[in-house]
Amino acid sequence: MSGKREIWPGKPWPRGATFDGAGTNFAVYSQVATRVEVCLFDRADPTKEIERFDLPTSTEFVWHGYVPDLEPGTLYGLRVHGPYEPEKGHRCNPHKLLVDPYAKALHGEVNWKQPVFGYPLDHPKKDLMRDERDSAAGMPKGVVVSDFFDWGNDRRLDIPWRKTVIYEAHVRGLTMRHPGVPEHQRGTYAGLGSPAIIEHLQKLGVTSVELLPVQEFADDSFLNDKGLSNYWGYSTLNYFAPEQRYASRKTPGGAVAEFKSMVKSLHAAGIEVILDVVYNHTCEGNHLGPTLSFKGIDNASYYWTMPEARHYLDFTGCGNSLNASNPQTARFIVDSLRYWVEEMHVDGFRFDLATVLGRVGKGGYDPNAPIFQIINQDPVLSRVKLIAEPWDVGLGGYQVGGFPSPWHEWNGKYRDALRKYWKGDENQASEVGYRLTGSADLFAAARRRPQASINFVTAHDGFTLHDLVTYSSKHNEANGEHNRDGADDNQAWNCGVEGETDNTDIISLRERQKRNLMASLFLSTGVPMIVAGDEMGRTQQGNNNAYCQDNELSWVDWNLDKTRQDLLEFTRKLIQFRHGQPVLQRRRFFQGEHLWESEHKDLAWFRPDGTEMGAEDWQKPFVRSLAFLLGGDAIPTPDERGQRVNGDSLLVLLNAHHDTVPFTVPPPGEGGAWRLELYTADDKRGDEEMKPGKFEMAGRSLAVFRKPGSNNTP
Repeated sequence: MSGKREIWPGKPWPRGATFDGAGTNFAVYSQVATRVEVCLFDRADPTKEIERFDLPTSTEFVWHGYVPDLEPGTLYGLRVHGPYEPEKGHRCNPHKLLVDPYAKALHGEVNWKQPVFGYPLDHPKKDLMRDERDSAAGMPKGVVVSDFFDWGNDRRLDIPWRKTVIYEAHVRGLTMRHPGVPEHQRGTYAGLGSPAIIEHLQKLGVTSVELLPVQEFADDSFLNDKGLSNYWGYSTLNYFAPEQRYASRKTPGGAVAEFKSMVKSLHAAGIEVILDVVYNHTCEGNHLGPTLSFKGIDNASYYWTMPEARHYLDFTGCGNSLNASNPQTARFIVDSLRYWVEEMHVDGFRFDLATVLGRVGKGGYDPNAPIFQIINQDPVLSRVKLIAEPWDVGLGGYQVGGFPSPWHEWNGKYRDALRKYWKGDENQASEVGYRLTGSADLFAAARRRPQASINFVTAHDGFTLHDLVTYSSKHNEANGEHNRDGADDNQAWNCGVEGETDNTDIISLRERQKRNLMASLFLSTGVPMIVAGDEMGRTQQGNNNAYCQDNELSWVDWNLDKTRQDLLEFTRKLIQFRHGQPVLQRRRFFQGEHLWESEHKDLAWFRPDGTEMGAEDWQKPFVRSLAFLLGGDAIPTPDERGQRVNGDSLLVLLNAHHDTVPFTVPPPGEGGAWRLELYTADDKRGDEEMKPGKFEMAGRSLAVFRKPGSNNTP
C-alpha cells in the first residue's frame, strides 16, 4: 500500500507524533532499522489500514518526517525494517505493526488471537523463524493528540514530605462501588476526581493519592484464557499514554483530557497525584513473548540481553528487563517522566522494582547508576516526589536504604517488623524500635532524612489490613493457580480462627489489632502510607495476590456496618492527630538527648516499670511491652521562618503481650499533666487527664498520652 501524501523531512525531535497546529512530525529512534514506515488507520474501522509512508530522513538513528495537515485523532502504527537475528539480539519484523513508544494515547487493545508474535508459534525453531503474517488487526493504534488543555491556575502542590500522608489506590477499585459516584463514571478517572471520592479523601486527611499503574498496559493472554484480566496493570505497553480503559469517554485520545481533569480536581482539593510506574519491564515478555513495540523497534537497545543475545536478563520475574544503563533507554524513561510532570501535572512517581533501574555493567546494582544521576540533576524531575520500591528478584536485589538522595523508599523492613511485633514474635524490640523512629540504621549513615522511609503495614501486593488479622495463610484459589501464587511468608495472624467468625472475643481482638497497626503507623517517624479501603476494613477474603481480580473481591466496599465505620472514624482521628503534632513530623533523626535546654529528651525509651531502657533490655527476647517519649520541646529543626518549633510531648505505650501489663507512667514534667489521647483497647476513651501512677495496659494494646505544649505547628 502506498500513500500519496507530501512528506517533508521534519525534525528528529521531539520523538513520537507531535502536532504543531499545522501538521504532525514523526520521530522514531532505532539504531538497527534500515527503514521505518508509518501506517494510518481508519477511525471507523481501526483494523483497516488506509495509508502508509516512509519516514524519509534519519539523523543519528532517529527516523523522522513531517506530514502537513495531519490532525489530532489520527490513528497510526509503525513498521520497522531491519535485521531479524534473535541470536544477535535483533528482532525487526515489518510484518508486525508496532506501537510507537512515544505515542501520547492508544486506541484499541491487543488481540491475542491475531499473529502478534514475531515468530510462528507452532514452528519447531520458535523465535528463530520470522513470522510474515500481518499483525495490524490485533494491535492497538497510536493516536495523534493535541496538548492543549485549560489548566487554569493549576500547579504542583509541593506538599512537604514531613506532612505527607500517602493513600495507595486503584482508579477502578476505589470508584466502582461508591454510591455517590455517577454510574457512568465508576471505574474511571472522572470517578476518581468526582466530589464523592474527593470528599472521602479530604475527610480522611490524606495528602497524596498514589495510583496503581495508569500507563497503557496489556492484558496477558494466559489470564484472558482463564477469564481473568491484568487488574493491577504491571504489564506496561506504552509509557506516555494514560490507560484508556479508565476513561469514561471512549473516543480516541479521550483518556488524556479526562486524566488531566482528574488531576486538576484533586489539586483543587489540595491532594497530590503520584503514579506507580513500571520502568523495570514491559508486556513483551521473554524471547518467546509477543512483538508489540520495543522488541521490534530496537530490541538490543531497550532490553537487557544475555551475552548470547537471544535470551533476556530477567531481574523482574516477568521475562525481560528494561536496560536503563543504555543512554537511549535512559533518555526514553526521563522523557516519559518529564511528560507526565509537565503535560499531565502529576506530583511524583513510585517506581516498581526500582533496583532494576540501578543495574549497570554486567547487571550489578549501583546507587550511582546513570539513570539516577540524570533524574537527580534534572531541573524538573529532581523536584517531584521520587519513591523507590527498593528491590527486584535479581542477585543483590534487596536494596532498602541503598538508594541515593533525593529518593525515598518503601520500607519493607518496617512492614515486617510491625507485623511480627504485634502478633507477639520474640526478639523484636530492637527492630521495632528502629522502625518506629525513622529507621536511622538504614538511612542516617548516608545523611538521608527520616522521611526517606515510606512506612507501611500493607500495600496492594499482599493481605489487606483486615485479612492480615483474619487469615494466617493465603487463599488465592480464585486466581486459578491452585493457590501456588502469592507470597507464603506474610507474618499474618488470624487471632485464633482462620477466616471470618461469629466469635465476639476474636472479632474484638481483630479490631484491636487493626487499631494497633494503624496507630503504630501514624505515630512513627517517616512518611505513612495506607491502602485504599484499609481504613474501612476492606477484605479480599484471604487473597494476597489479587492482581487478576477485577471484581468485587478487589473493589472497595463502601457499605459500612458499625464496626467498619468505627475503624474509619478511628483512622480519621489518627491522621488528624498526626497533622497537628510537630513531634511526629521531625526532619532529623533522634539523638536521645536534651535539645534547646528542653525538659524532655527528644527520644527516651522506657520499660513498663517506668525506668529508662538500657542496652541489655533491647536484647531480651521476650520484651513485648515498652514505651517511648517524644519531647515536643526538643525538636531540632526550625520552621520555614527560622523560628524554634515547640509542640506537644507524646508518650506512647506498647503492649504486644497477650495479657494485661501495668505501666508506670513517667512524670510529665513541670507545668502540665499527661492526657490520654487514644487507647486501642477502648477507642471511646480519649482527651482525659491522667493522674501519676500506673496505667493498666490490656493485652495487645497501644495508648498515647499527650502533654500540651505551645504547639506552633511548622
